[in-house]
Amino acid sequence: MAEARRSHPSQYVKLTKDQDASACGPGVEDIRPGELNLPVAVPQLERMKCIQCGQVLPEGHQAPADDPWTTGIFGCAEDPESCWTGLFCPCVLFGRNVQALREDIPWTRPCTCHAVCVEGGIALAILTAIFHGVDPDTSILIGEGLVCSWWICSQYTGIIREKLQKKYHLENSPCDPCIVHCCFHYCANCQEHRERKG
Repeated sequence: MAEARRSHPSQYVKLTKDQDASACGPGVEDIRPGELNLPVAVPQLERMKCIQCGQVLPEGHQAPADDPWTTGIFGCAEDPESCWTGLFCPCVLFGRNVQALREDIPWTRPCTCHAVCVEGGIALAILTAIFHGVDPDTSILIGEGLVCSWWICSQYTGIIREKLQKKYHLENSPCDPCIVHCCFHYCANCQEHRERKG
């Protein structure tokens, strides 16, 4: 085998920087190491891939987040079970939605967070309205705290809605997820549950 290699010398030419410029011709630049091994981009061979899973998508595939929701934002009566749970125990419904999207998070953690921020804030507002012993300055402070906690909770629940939209390739309906949860929190919670079940 070694004799065969000696009898047939290599066909490749080793390029070095020490080559005479006159032998290469005028205006020829030195070849940098690795310059000949750079990948070439061929647009015909590039395929679209899914952002979530990395799978190659078929040629006729449209961009994600273009499918409509199967139920409307105000279609709570379509599923009585989620409607009643969302009305009386929205924290449980929200916890189940989060657990369905993120299996590593138990449903009790987001349920507790939701109960403290939303239901706790509403209970505080009701108690403040019932007992008028609170002076106006304190009621303004409590109102500002409620608005702030409601906004923070709508941001968190909006992020969960956005993850659900990415998972099922759904469009923003009727508007941005955080604004939907800020304005129609209970309806959006039920809609996400129905979409996940369906």
